[in-house]
Amino acid sequence: MAPIDRRLRLWAWMVRRQGSVAGRSEADIIAMQNRSVPDNAVVNFIFGTTRPGTRVSDRAIPGPAGNIAVRIYRPARPGPEPRPLIVYFHGGGFVLGNLRMGDWLCSSAAVTVGAVVVSADYRLAPRHQFPAAVDDCYAVLQWAAGNAAVLGAGGAIGVMGESAGANLAAVMCLLARDRAGPTISHQALIYPPTDMTRMPAATQTTPFLSEQDMRAFRALYLGDADPGDARVSPLLASDHSGLPRALVQVGEHDPLRDDGVRYAAALRAAGVPVRLTEYVGVPHGFLNFPGLCRIAPQAVAEISAEQGAALAHPPAAKPAAS
Repeated sequence: MAPIDRRLRLWAWMVRRQGSVAGRSEADIIAMQNRSVPDNAVVNFIFGTTRPGTRVSDRAIPGPAGNIAVRIYRPARPGPEPRPLIVYFHGGGFVLGNLRMGDWLCSSAAVTVGAVVVSADYRLAPRHQFPAAVDDCYAVLQWAAGNAAVLGAGGAIGVMGESAGANLAAVMCLLARDRAGPTISHQALIYPPTDMTRMPAATQTTPFLSEQDMRAFRALYLGDADPGDARVSPLLASDHSGLPRALVQVGEHDPLRDDGVRYAAALRAAGVPVRLTEYVGVPHGFLNFPGLCRIAPQAVAEISAEQGAALAHPPAAKPAAS
């Protein structure tokens, strides 16, 4: 295996000291959720920031349990109409994360693909356990599709997410298929957890995602829910046919690597076109740190290329059976 960059190892050590949820009380976790992300040159270098050429706006939309905050990214330059629409779900183990996490990735899609991107600030555990995040994300997906013209979109729809957000993106594709819409033409799944009935191999020293944290995230999110529910573990859905074309990205040093590989295999077996890419020498979460991870820009370029190809020329709808 390729060695992990020392900068990422150092950053992982710093993050683990301050950002681990394992062993913390609910009050401690809620306090972590309420922390604001500083806006300074160092933070913007590490996490990336909104790319030039992007117009950003925030608003609240109605959800199943109150308003949901969304952030909308639009390309500033004129472009071909109608623009594609991409709905993004951030990571954080269903417990952490916020709209700020998506600024670099979402604005990259807006600028490079020429898409309108809607980022969802879904409810987080432990105050809001499964299926709160699923319900919020589906509400945002429906709202974005129903308001595409107002948003300046109207073309094909894609979903995108990383880590927990990739799980939610995969689940959205299943729900959209089974609930008759909206039609999704592409899913970009970045190191997705797809099977919560199993615990990956021992990862005590894995950067950014230890075994203790994985167990804590799962317990905080699921509570007493069934981990075999397809809305939790999309790999375990009884049928993967009819799902949209997919890009699955995994990291060589990620304990969730096999979840992504297995999900790509399940999609392929069901006849879904899939591109699976393994990035060597990187741990879980590598795309969140573009200033520290040399390979992150390459991964984002691949995402944009796949989205552009799928959303600019989506497959024609199949004729209804007579």
